[in-house]
Amino acid sequence: MAHRTACPAWHHPARMPHADLAIRLTPRADRDALVAGDAETDPLRARVTAPPVDGQANTALIKLVAKSLGVPKSRVTLLRGQTARDKVVRVDGISAADAHRRLGGAWS
Repeated sequence: MAHRTACPAWHHPARMPHADLAIRLTPRADRDALVAGDAETDPLRARVTAPPVDGQANTALIKLVAKSLGVPKSRVTLLRGQTARDKVVRVDGISAADAHRRLGGAWS
């Protein structure tokens, strides 16, 4: 009988903590930046220098979110809004509260 190693409970994708972030993206900006919305219920606003062509702005957004939160790019996934300005990004491995804290209370 082959030995099977069970994955730890935290490693299972359904159980891994994650943060879903609503972000409004502005491509072709002067510089890359991730800033808070006007109110706590407003989405984060991201500005990237990349143009909205062939997914370049989405790739830049993923890189910006990963850098801002201090996680690898492989943990950031675009869930919704591939061709829209309003997007939902999932960050695996951190909770929403942890994302909030890492962004320096950007929603406060």
